[in-house]
Amino acid sequence: MPTMDVVKGAVIVILGVILTWLLGAAAYTTISCYWLTPRRIRKVMEKQGVHGPTPRFLVGNLLDMANIVSKSTSSDMDSIHHDIVDRLLPHYSLWSKQFGKRFIYWNGMEPRMCLTETNLIKELLSKYSTLSGKSWQQQQGSKHFIGRGLLMANGIEWYHQRHIVAPAFTGDKLKGYARYMVECTNEMIQSLVKAVKIEGRAEFEIGEHMTQLTADIISRTEFDSSYAKGKQIFHLLTLLQSLCAQATRHLCFPGSRFFPSKYNREIRSLKTEVERLLMEIIQSRKDRVEVGRCSSYGNDLLGMLLNEMQRNKGGGGGGDDGFSLNLQLIMDECKTFFFAGHETTALLLTWTIMLLASNPSWQHKVREEVVRVCGRGQSPSVEHLSKLTMLNMVINESLRLYPPASLLPRMAFEDIKLGDLHIPKGLSIWIPVLAIHHSEELWGNDVNEFKPDRFASKSSNSGRFMPFAVGPRNCIGQSFAIMEAKIILAMLISRFSFTISENYRHAPVIVLTMKPKYGVQVCLKPLDP
Repeated sequence: MPTMDVVKGAVIVILGVILTWLLGAAAYTTISCYWLTPRRIRKVMEKQGVHGPTPRFLVGNLLDMANIVSKSTSSDMDSIHHDIVDRLLPHYSLWSKQFGKRFIYWNGMEPRMCLTETNLIKELLSKYSTLSGKSWQQQQGSKHFIGRGLLMANGIEWYHQRHIVAPAFTGDKLKGYARYMVECTNEMIQSLVKAVKIEGRAEFEIGEHMTQLTADIISRTEFDSSYAKGKQIFHLLTLLQSLCAQATRHLCFPGSRFFPSKYNREIRSLKTEVERLLMEIIQSRKDRVEVGRCSSYGNDLLGMLLNEMQRNKGGGGGGDDGFSLNLQLIMDECKTFFFAGHETTALLLTWTIMLLASNPSWQHKVREEVVRVCGRGQSPSVEHLSKLTMLNMVINESLRLYPPASLLPRMAFEDIKLGDLHIPKGLSIWIPVLAIHHSEELWGNDVNEFKPDRFASKSSNSGRFMPFAVGPRNCIGQSFAIMEAKIILAMLISRFSFTISENYRHAPVIVLTMKPKYGVQVCLKPLDP
């Protein structure tokens, strides 16, 4: 019979073997992720004639990009013009001239291929929507910001999340939201009129008002809350957005996300506070059901998520494919829609007002159309919106010149064939939406001019206009955002004339989304209703 010492020795040996195996597996995974896989991808692409700037170990071309962008955005633009690709994507401009339309660069140790050929982009986003998605680096970079919500989900998780939230953006739902949009906009207009007539103000930073307005609308329509109640959530998410814009440089080194650095501590602290505030909203909804005040959690976005989680519990957990909706995923979904549901629309509105303020002839045309379609001093109805063709053209031209999401990334999860290219598993594809929208080859010599009538024909812009992406993974809130923008702009332009302030400094920058660095200052003059 073996002695206790022998048994202990055997256990130690077995544990040692297991630990060695685990360390070896972890080391191999790390080496594969940071060296073997990128090296394999680089060779595959070079054989096909796709080259790019030489990467440095671990950091890739990050330092090169940071230096180039820093130089291009160090000064403001000398006037309001829309030739902004060299300013915002200077590395694209430089490398596309050196290496051609297709080139590969390194975001840390993640290889990315630039793709601007619209036929191949359409094929990727439509045909290979299930075989491509968000990369590990992107998911880690936004982990504490919007987590694994719909925007960052892949595969079966994305499919189920899209299926759950889609009913919140159907036609009937959108019609119901219009009332909230009109109410919120009326409140904002009244405050602006008061500021002008009673307080004597003339100049306004319109971006702040658009941010508050769209935040109020998404709060009311999707979370049965208000901007006042969720104000702290929006503030914290804005801080998280700025930190996450720096995420790539903090993910270059293996295990860096676990370091107790100031960056990691700050970002986790903000995430914890956001989720605490979200849990208060979620718990209040659950309490109403538990005390019998409501029979369900509601039919807005939050209600749909909670109802689905309860249904899963009643059915004994997740489905056959293992998907299960839990509180963490619901909070991630809330963060995604709190952010995406107001940020991009607020920017669309801000840039559109800037364009109309600096193009008075188009402002006059749109105002005449709004008055003709909706009636003088009347709020637009859902039925009016499709008739506002000139306003729709202006919105599209704004989205072309200043798309809130300036790039669209996808990673290949399997080897795929894209036109004449073999795309190896693990290669990220970078679609520079801003560069495509400003391509002289695609749009003509007047590409950098504000010309809304280029959108007079709907079919003429297919394939080259993609502010909300295309294919199955396009923006689920696209119709919501366009309806919201039309209602707000129609109401604003019928009550005010606006001109660009002499204090406005044109300096677009990218912090995940494209923003005006100093805001947009306009001078408002109330019109006789």
